[in-house]
Amino acid sequence: MMKAAFLYNKMDLRVEEVPVPAIGDNEILLKVRSASVCGTDVRMHTHGYRDVDEAHPLVLGHEVSGVIYAVGSHVGDAYREGMRVAVAPNMGCGHCDLCVSGNTHLCKNYRAFGINMPGAFAEYLAIPESAIRQGNVVPIPDHLSFEEAALAEPLACIYNAFQRLAITLGDDVLVIGAGPIGLMHAMMAKKAGAAKVIISDLNPSRLAFVDSNYEGFITVPLDELDARVKQLTDGRGVDVCITANPSPQSQIKSLELTAVNGRINFFGGIPKGADLSGFDSNLIHYRQLVVSGTTRQSVSQFRKVIKLIADGVLPVDKLITHRYALDDIQSAIDHIKAGQGIKHAINFS
Repeated sequence: MMKAAFLYNKMDLRVEEVPVPAIGDNEILLKVRSASVCGTDVRMHTHGYRDVDEAHPLVLGHEVSGVIYAVGSHVGDAYREGMRVAVAPNMGCGHCDLCVSGNTHLCKNYRAFGINMPGAFAEYLAIPESAIRQGNVVPIPDHLSFEEAALAEPLACIYNAFQRLAITLGDDVLVIGAGPIGLMHAMMAKKAGAAKVIISDLNPSRLAFVDSNYEGFITVPLDELDARVKQLTDGRGVDVCITANPSPQSQIKSLELTAVNGRINFFGGIPKGADLSGFDSNLIHYRQLVVSGTTRQSVSQFRKVIKLIADGVLPVDKLITHRYALDDIQSAIDHIKAGQGIKHAINFS
């Protein structure tokens, strides 16, 4: 038997004992060691999720690392028991044009752990053949902690946006949102050679965390953002703006604060029906702005950031401010909703 955290409906998350998943000849059984909580998990908990109900509960969690506990007889010799791995969560059908191009995360019929199949907030996780064949199971070096490896999933999403934005030497970059996603964007922009990296947020404790733990970033309270961007860029605006939050107001503000020929990434999705009445598309037209959106990550991007973390290029360990046992997962979600801390990890022995 094992413990797992099931979502039954909105605001209804239960840790229960269930049988350890049985695996087939072409599958792997992972002993989970760390699974971090994502904003998506929190939204699913708050609002519920399609096809999840009392009769069809879902184990949440898609940011995961662990140790291979068992390997099916037909998997081959690429994987073995005891191997330390991180697992990319998204699987495509494997034969559509998007999958063939390597964009399996954008497949119309994609599946993902903790989204539409059992996830990582469990002591054991069955890895299907499709994930193994697609390359989602990635070995990690001994010096890389399981907590850090689990952060490869959100960091790979950031890397997806980073490649679209093409941040280069001397760019002035604004990140609206100082949560874990915003800080990862900021770290990657700084490593790419951005001249100024400005981080703004409503939550003063998050800005204080940035000031205390990271050098080279300019923190600005949200209500001072217009004046400070004007001052810091001599009235020109930033070259790159990233909205690392689910706020329509941030999207509107990004158009106003980005310079001519600037690039914008709407990283945080906004609720359906959100008020965008102040959205001035003429700013895109007359400033020649390039506005993009990105979602999820490819397996290639996932593997790339594993190397970036393991090689110390992007130190993500400071982001983990809270740690919990699985039995305390509700506390993790409550703390995130209250804006406490940065990244929250569920750890297993």
